Amino acid sequence: MYVYILLCRNGDYYKGCTNNINERFEKHQKGYVQSTKNNLPVTLISFTAFIDQQKAFAFEKYLKSGSGRAFSKKHLI
Repeated sequence: MYVYILLCRNGDYYKGCTNNINERFEKHQKGYVQSTKNNLPVTLISFTAFIDQQKAFAFEKYLKSGSGRAFSKKHLI
């Protein structure tokens, strides 16, 4: 399982979770993902692999929190 961060055209960061990072990134690039389709192109900034799916979901949720955004700016972006 992967947690990833994309940089959107408007400067916003999108955080997500997937089992297949290449396939998911391709869907973002082609505009198939509702959350990013209006801010193409997107750039893959970072991804982190997890063995445990629950830990991946917890990390994604953390990155979307205030302290998680600060962590990602300092360590991942």
